[in-house]
Amino acid sequence: MSDTVKGFLAIIGACMIWGLSSIYYKALSHIPPEEVLAHRTLWSLAFFGAILAATGRFGELRRLVIGPQTGKVALAALMISINWFLFIFSVQTGRALGASLGYYIFPLVAVMLGVVFYGERLGPYRVMGVVLAAIAVTVLTVGLGTLPWISLALAGTFGLYGVVKKGLPGSALTSVTAEVTLLAPLAVLWLVGLYAFDWGGVTGRVVGAFGTNLHDTVMLAFAGVITGMPLILFSYGAQRLNYGMVGVLNYLNPTLQFLVATFVFLEPVTRWHMIALPIVWAALALYSLSLFRQDRAPSSRVASAATSGTTDTKSSSEASAKP
Repeated sequence: MSDTVKGFLAIIGACMIWGLSSIYYKALSHIPPEEVLAHRTLWSLAFFGAILAATGRFGELRRLVIGPQTGKVALAALMISINWFLFIFSVQTGRALGASLGYYIFPLVAVMLGVVFYGERLGPYRVMGVVLAAIAVTVLTVGLGTLPWISLALAGTFGLYGVVKKGLPGSALTSVTAEVTLLAPLAVLWLVGLYAFDWGGVTGRVVGAFGTNLHDTVMLAFAGVITGMPLILFSYGAQRLNYGMVGVLNYLNPTLQFLVATFVFLEPVTRWHMIALPIVWAALALYSLSLFRQDRAPSSRVASAATSGTTDTKSSSEASAKP
């Protein structure tokens, strides 16, 4: 099997785990999202830490957690924790369709953040894509009578996460491990308060679920694997495929989220969604076209684009945040 085929299968595997993870978190709907997030953080740290220990890369982690980049790592950790919480919250509260829309429009939000923070220039296809995405959001806002805040918040926090991550040293795995390391004390504090002082009690939900039964205990612990495994697969695949192909395959994630929300969770798809979603897909088609045109550019331009593209496709591999 060639490296290209291996990379393709790895990206598909990562996006399938991300896209179907909503089913996993829906099965934890009886547990408050704050508790699920706290366990996801701690068990992700355990998963990532075990891998770093096996590969002898703790020195790289130490430099990120205690060093000149600590402030940026902390800000990235804040963005990814908000993103994780919003995804879990949206799935548990019947807003998985909005979550899928957020990950559809993320690349276009990332493009705009690149312009704002780094002065990156937009080609005509990306300009048209951003305009179409704005039209789609306007259609949903007017049609539904409310701003699609879940979608925008997920796209925005993930985009800002990519902005902060740009320029951070270390691999995707090491940087995410540094982020959950900084988040771990807050997760422990929340769980101690939850178990000892009954923080965050919600009517109809199980509080302090870990250890009370085998199902919930295993599900909460396995959230670390659900978070970490697709990151490893995606990072492996991204090293073996060209930039444009990775970007296009990435849309499998929100597509699976959309299908799960519609056909598994049976969330209502209104006529306004039926209008807005094709507009978003057209915007993504233009964006994908720009990626492929970029890939065909001279090698020096491709290298430059890959470096500046952290707020596009590459940030996806660093987030595990998907979702």
